Amino acid sequence: LELFERMKNGEFESGSRVLRAKIDMASPNMLLRDPIMYRILNREHHRTGDKWHIYPMYDYAHGESDYMEGITHSLCTLEFEVHRPLYNWFLDQLVEGDYRPRQIEFARFNLGYTVMSKRKLLELVADNHVNGWDDPRMPTIVGIRRRGYPPEAIRRFSDIIGIAKRDNLQDVALLEHTVREVLNKTAKRVMAVLDPVKLVITNYPEGETEYVTTENNPEDENAGTREMPFTRELYIEREDFMEDAPRKFFRMTPGKEVRLKSAYIVECTQAIKDADGNITEIHATYDPDSKSGSGSEASMRKVKGTLHWVSAEHALDAEVRQYDRLFTVEEPDADKEKDYKEFINPDSLEILKGCKVEPSLAEAKPEDRFQFQRKGYFVADRYDFEAGNLVFNRTVPLRDTWAKVNKK
Repeated sequence: LELFERMKNGEFESGSRVLRAKIDMASPNMLLRDPIMYRILNREHHRTGDKWHIYPMYDYAHGESDYMEGITHSLCTLEFEVHRPLYNWFLDQLVEGDYRPRQIEFARFNLGYTVMSKRKLLELVADNHVNGWDDPRMPTIVGIRRRGYPPEAIRRFSDIIGIAKRDNLQDVALLEHTVREVLNKTAKRVMAVLDPVKLVITNYPEGETEYVTTENNPEDENAGTREMPFTRELYIEREDFMEDAPRKFFRMTPGKEVRLKSAYIVECTQAIKDADGNITEIHATYDPDSKSGSGSEASMRKVKGTLHWVSAEHALDAEVRQYDRLFTVEEPDADKEKDYKEFINPDSLEILKGCKVEPSLAEAKPEDRFQFQRKGYFVADRYDFEAGNLVFNRTVPLRDTWAKVNKK
């Protein structure tokens, strides 16, 4: 005890003395062969300063701290299974009464298209492959929160995969499916045009604004409705127009009718182009009797395409960050001959500026979640979203686009 006290007081050099537990040097479990309990480390501690010069080894501190703190079950990954006899031996020397912590092992959680190693995640941050630990592409709690994953989806995913006793790789598509399931029931539907082109309804009165009623969430009857301004000039997605469209293109093309969601049926009449042949404006006419929900015969007419839109006069500017999977392969660190960073997805983040969103989003708050109709689920950024600077992060697309890529 006197020698141990001198070790604690810093009378010896680091590493020159240790305190070992006398167990069994002949044990088949090498961890039970008189393991080290304390070693000397002459460094200042961030809490105790230089008062202590000895520090416990993990195996000793593990069970001791569990017992002192009232832990009932210590959950560890499978590599700690061989440590359990030592955990129990140390507790045998300490425990009095009925209370006793238990160590239980389970398989490490591995997720596809990312890495879970803290060392590798630190490399990604340090080498600026991501924008910090809370980057929405990171598999950290702060990362998936900023991505907009709801806690209910994480719990649902955990319930589905359960606890395993052997290592396996969890399909990220299953995680994304549970996210879609939750957001489909809870996220408000809004209209956002990410790559806008102007649509002019030439036979609609100039200077007039009317309001159309649209549902907030068809999966939730209590979500109610809202009013959206409809005007002569609108924005639609550039990809929703094609001048020479194939037969199965059911969006806007000259001479064919489409419905503007919650509004009217329109027919494209002309595409205006600049000197380089780029489409700058689309002209169309509308059927004033075809307003959605009016009950008129024209409103009941079936058309194959329905497009989302926003009023050019009332739309708000927004920045949209489209996040995707961080790596291009399911197990980036499985290839022993290549650095996992070689598989980083160069398209894992696309920043879209000049997007147009409906005016109701001026009332959104950071971390509010939405479905951008026909585009995917998005969240108002936790840090960068503010009045006058609308920034949204894509949580997940409406469908698993990677499934199609993998089939190819």
